[in-house]
Amino acid sequence: MMRLLSAVLLLTVSLLALVLPGAAQAPQKVVFALNWFAVGDHAAYWVALEKGYYKSKGLDVELQNSKGSGDSIAKVDTGRADIGLADSAVVIAAVSRGGKIKVVGMVFDKTPLNIWSRKEAPITKPKDLEGKTVGAPPGDGQRQVFPAFAKLHGIDQSKVTWVNIEPAAKIPALAEKRVDSVADYTTGLPFYEKAMGKGNAVMMPWAEHGFDMYSMSIIASEKTMKDRPMMLRAFLEASYMGWRDVMEDQKSALEIFKKRVPEIDLSVIEPNMKMGLDLMKTDRYAKNGIGWMEEKKMCQSVDLVNTYMGVPTKVECKAVYTNEFLTKIELPKTMR
Repeated sequence: MMRLLSAVLLLTVSLLALVLPGAAQAPQKVVFALNWFAVGDHAAYWVALEKGYYKSKGLDVELQNSKGSGDSIAKVDTGRADIGLADSAVVIAAVSRGGKIKVVGMVFDKTPLNIWSRKEAPITKPKDLEGKTVGAPPGDGQRQVFPAFAKLHGIDQSKVTWVNIEPAAKIPALAEKRVDSVADYTTGLPFYEKAMGKGNAVMMPWAEHGFDMYSMSIIASEKTMKDRPMMLRAFLEASYMGWRDVMEDQKSALEIFKKRVPEIDLSVIEPNMKMGLDLMKTDRYAKNGIGWMEEKKMCQSVDLVNTYMGVPTKVECKAVYTNEFLTKIELPKTMR
């Protein structure tokens, strides 16, 4: 009789494990290294958290700030984070140095790379950077890819002085004239205008000077891809569902973002987020889904790094990215 009861109990537990996976397994811990402090570029991940997209897939996601792409890449490559956000150019350069990472999904389909300066001393073309100071953290994505941009335009790098500053110090450093310029995304316009006044912050978008390459991306280590492929696929699907929801209802997304990160200033985060969404409104995403990467553009991005960045070994295009973990998440009709 006891054996029969034990068998029945074992069968019941097994059936529950099949029907209710969450009852048998604790949520998988996932550390996601952002490339920066919380800005509009990250709204989707907080939305995915709030709406339970990660939780429903058995994931317990922790979002961590970083001090630029170099920092987030280091975290992923050393196992301190499972997944991260980083500028693709910096990822390509890291792979050339032996980094065991890949781009597994894109964020901005158009590049936001840019140099900021002041209206009274504007930097409007690449050669204007000679003799100037540029503020950025050592791990900043644009700082690391700058050698490629410089070689493309014949900039004498010995005449450009980089100043080490914290991520949050970029705007005040420029506004207070501690540096001549800073390297920062075009999506930062609302932050610069708040500090400096409308029309006083000058942009020099790299895309307007022949450097339109893949930029902000989601990365994973080879270990994560090999050992936790289902987790990675689930994470990406939930994250792009978050981006879809941001696109469909920006007001609700901002409310969630403010709830989750109370210190943000919505007066600047809202236009900042909208500028990011403009970089995602493309035919590629409309056709293939949010985050999908085109081989031609990725290979062109790799070629730019191989040609101009002085990497120790040239990188093969297929070595730096993969679409295999993506689930197609449709771009909302309002974004097509």
